Amino acid sequence: MGGARENKNEVIMSETTKSYINPEELLSVEYEYIAQTASQANEDRATVVSFFLIAVGSPLAALFSTNLISGDITDFKFPFFLFSGLFFFLTLLSTTTILQLARLRAAWYESMLAMNHMKEFLIQNTELDVSGAFRWRMTTAPGKFKVNSVNFYQVIEVALLSGLLFGLCIFFVLTGLNVPYPILDPILIFCVSIILGALNIWLQVELFRRFVLK
Repeated sequence: MGGARENKNEVIMSETTKSYINPEELLSVEYEYIAQTASQANEDRATVVSFFLIAVGSPLAALFSTNLISGDITDFKFPFFLFSGLFFFLTLLSTTTILQLARLRAAWYESMLAMNHMKEFLIQNTELDVSGAFRWRMTTAPGKFKVNSVNFYQVIEVALLSGLLFGLCIFFVLTGLNVPYPILDPILIFCVSIILGALNIWLQVELFRRFVLK
């Protein structure tokens, strides 16, 4: 008898607890959380790009303050390989920046889908027809990979700098190999650097597209 009475009391308490749950309050809290995650993803994208620009700006300023690009080439290979290694490292940094932008875009997209899911739920479970109040729904939401977006423009910005960095990396490697006994035409070195730098730009954009759609 005692055990049956305790079970009955637990059922009553459970039903009482359920009756205090306010669905409107729960939906409001969930919506605020989703909105915060979407906003945080946008803020993080700006932070990531700003950090990358700062990280790249200092080495480029150091490069232009030296005599290596003014035609005053010494007989020592070390400065060329030093700058080559630096720019290769910055190229890797640009790649990680591209990957971060891709994941942040995906995170924002997931938040948008969560919002649209809530919209569809409200449309189906409210007496008023509020479907016309929402510009974005499951069927009208923007694509995950969108060329005409601020996020993609940020990717292009990082990819262009990445191409420049990788081109400089190749330039200094080939120039270092060409010192002190020239075996390659300087024009050929310049052309190869430009071609590989342009190829790197395409690879960075393609990498972003693949990771966003992954």
